[in-house]
Amino acid sequence: MPKIEFDQQCKDCKGTGLYAGMGERDGYAVQCYKCSGTGKYHFVHEYEEFTDRKTRNDVTKVIECNPGIMAGGNLNFGGMSYQEWLSGKKFEIGMEMREYTCPAWWYQTANYEKKPNWEECWGCGLFSSCKHFKNKQTCWERWDKEFSKEA
Repeated sequence: MPKIEFDQQCKDCKGTGLYAGMGERDGYAVQCYKCSGTGKYHFVHEYEEFTDRKTRNDVTKVIECNPGIMAGGNLNFGGMSYQEWLSGKKFEIGMEMREYTCPAWWYQTANYEKKPNWEECWGCGLFSSCKHFKNKQTCWERWDKEFSKEA
């Protein structure tokens, strides 16, 4: 297996061998745990050379991102089939997790540049606590009108 290996200055102690954090003051320091006080860190990275993308037999659906929702089962979490994804299909408008997220929630994770900055969203805290969340389909309709031209 190919390997990259070299000595480098320890990033944690900046090569001093000593570390002073929030628990050390008034001239105290601890010996750096990363380099054992040497100031030198020996970096080793073993890797498998890339030849081609491998396939998976345990995946049937692919979603663009997961904004923190347990996805699985027969529910509609958007996305596309694994075969479509494997063949190179790109994610399109309408493949978002629209039944469970609003546009601000989804695009905060999927593509922050497409996250709406609507006044109604300001200061709502949790997306699911937003007073408009129960009518999120209306927000998706607005997003489609405003952002679909850019997608």
